[in-house]
Amino acid sequence: MAKIKITQIKSVIDRSERQKRTMQALGLNKISQSVEVEATPSIVGMVRKVNHLVAVESI
Repeated sequence: MAKIKITQIKSVIDRSERQKRTMQALGLNKISQSVEVEATPSIVGMVRKVNHLVAVESI
């Protein structure tokens, strides 16, 4: 599996509870925080749901 780096670029304030929980599930709590994860289908699906809040780079 490929690894991807996900960085939070926008706040979750005024976002739906579902989007907030998705960001927590990805391990993102603060703006500019980054995580490196395997690009599994479930992770890719979560990133698609919050793509307006994150930046994604392949590693």
